[in-house]
Amino acid sequence: MDYKMSYFRVDPGMQAACPKLSVLLVLLASLFCTSAYAIGKIEVQGLFANRAVLSIDGSMRMLKVGEVSPEGVRLISADSNAAILEIDGARKEYALGNTVSTQFTERTERKERLHRDPSSGMYFARGRINAQPVKFMVDTGATSIAMSTSQAKQLGIRYELIGSPTKVRTASGNADAYSVNLRTVSVGDISQSNIEALIVEGKPDGPILLGMSFLGRLGVEQTRTVMTLIQK
Repeated sequence: MDYKMSYFRVDPGMQAACPKLSVLLVLLASLFCTSAYAIGKIEVQGLFANRAVLSIDGSMRMLKVGEVSPEGVRLISADSNAAILEIDGARKEYALGNTVSTQFTERTERKERLHRDPSSGMYFARGRINAQPVKFMVDTGATSIAMSTSQAKQLGIRYELIGSPTKVRTASGNADAYSVNLRTVSVGDISQSNIEALIVEGKPDGPILLGMSFLGRLGVEQTRTVMTLIQK
């Protein structure tokens, strides 16, 4: 964020007539510079091609790519799925409805608790891939996120163009697959970027497997019926 200081020139005769004036101007300048950048909360309320609608401390702002709001928030890129905002020099991707808190001094720990399904004994989670909603099934035995080709197409993942062909072993035997990197993957408030995934031909369209390419970056605590994912 660029900070600009305003300078005031006081006529010597005026200052002599009113010696308290310069002190008053200094106090006003200090107050202006302190309050101008005290951003509290930003919410992404609308997403379009190269534009985004933000609520910044209750004020609506429509920004085009490259524009900076009066509060100092810059829009780096935007499409119908997500926007990349630059706040205090840091860039991050946010989906529709995400709230950005700018008042912090250090990164806080984020936790997401998953409850074991009593009928299957597995852990399921609602999350997002590239800002689109999906259902995950946690699989600590899987090396990466895994989904079917039809699920990848629904998510707009052009695996045949960007993926690397490979082979994987499934319960039914060997299968053809494509290795890709997903832009963003999130579960609750936990979000990570550039996550490896496998697009497997012939895989049933059940929940997408949430494997160690995502889980391996987190702390994982498990009791008899609850699994807690921890991002520090």
